[in-house]
Amino acid sequence: MEFLLAGLAAEPALFRLAAPSAVMRAVRVKGPLVQSACGPWAVLGLDPGEVDGVALTCPPSEAAALAHLLGGLGLVEAEGAWRGEGQGPAPAMTPGVLAVLVAVAEDILALQGLAAPAQIAPRLQAMLVRASSRLRAGQGAATLRHPTAPGDVTSAALRLPYAHFFAIEEHDLAWRRFDGTMSAPATRAAFLSGDAVTVLPYDPARDRVLVIEQFRAGPYARGDAQLWQIEAIAGRVDPFETPEDAARREAVEEAGLTLTDLHFVARYYPSPGAVSEYIHSYVALTDLPDGSAGVFGLAEEAEDIRGHLLDFQAFMALVASGEIDNAPLVLTALWLQRERMRLRH
Repeated sequence: MEFLLAGLAAEPALFRLAAPSAVMRAVRVKGPLVQSACGPWAVLGLDPGEVDGVALTCPPSEAAALAHLLGGLGLVEAEGAWRGEGQGPAPAMTPGVLAVLVAVAEDILALQGLAAPAQIAPRLQAMLVRASSRLRAGQGAATLRHPTAPGDVTSAALRLPYAHFFAIEEHDLAWRRFDGTMSAPATRAAFLSGDAVTVLPYDPARDRVLVIEQFRAGPYARGDAQLWQIEAIAGRVDPFETPEDAARREAVEEAGLTLTDLHFVARYYPSPGAVSEYIHSYVALTDLPDGSAGVFGLAEEAEDIRGHLLDFQAFMALVASGEIDNAPLVLTALWLQRERMRLRH
């Protein structure tokens, strides 16, 4: 079977994942290269034009995997070539973008037989978040804990019982026990969420913080009597941005603040037994005059977020009373309590 590819689809690092034995030859493909509507990469459009591309010939098993991958990336076969939606000048592929795309391609291929490309493509942005999070997860200290080695965890099966904005994976796993043997197979489910960021604005001159308040589905699902949470500014780390960039972007979206002076607090799993989310927390030194708090949020994300200015003692009183009861803000409050005098001088 032959595939005509250009732009992202013609990247060997991607198509070789699905079709390692494909025979490639250079061709000219009808259509222009444009920037994908899904991200900063080039896809083949439908307008008049002609660009350099490749023709791949591969065996049926590899052809099925390649079609699954291309469809999962949001491409469709039209007029003899694989094309995508987009507009504007096509950007050059960068190593950082390609690394994330290779990681998401591996995830798409792992779902072959579990989900159709038409089910995967609408979730591409969420899957890109997860892929970029996995690349950041390639680091970690192991001085006390068991250092993970190849073969320490084996997977016998993967299921995807739910996939929408978030997803749930079920794995049949075995792992290395502390006596050196492998455990019996066990089923473990994980709620998939990418890396996230929190940032607490702090004015050291006025000794006050800005916190936000919004309705949260988690307390609702638990049956909590109080469904609005007092939080730090927070949000997910989008693909192709750093946690620091995400903190600054979320501060504008949720509180109308432009932050520059970020101080690292911690990075951590809030609930590693069942949730893949990994949080990067910061305190930002900034000016918080009277009138800094308002109501913000993105309408397209149904956000309704109210800000509150609190002096430090009132802030810590809410932590002590339990009215502030979400882990990232409690952790950040305790960090600020420890570092406050240093930050004020």
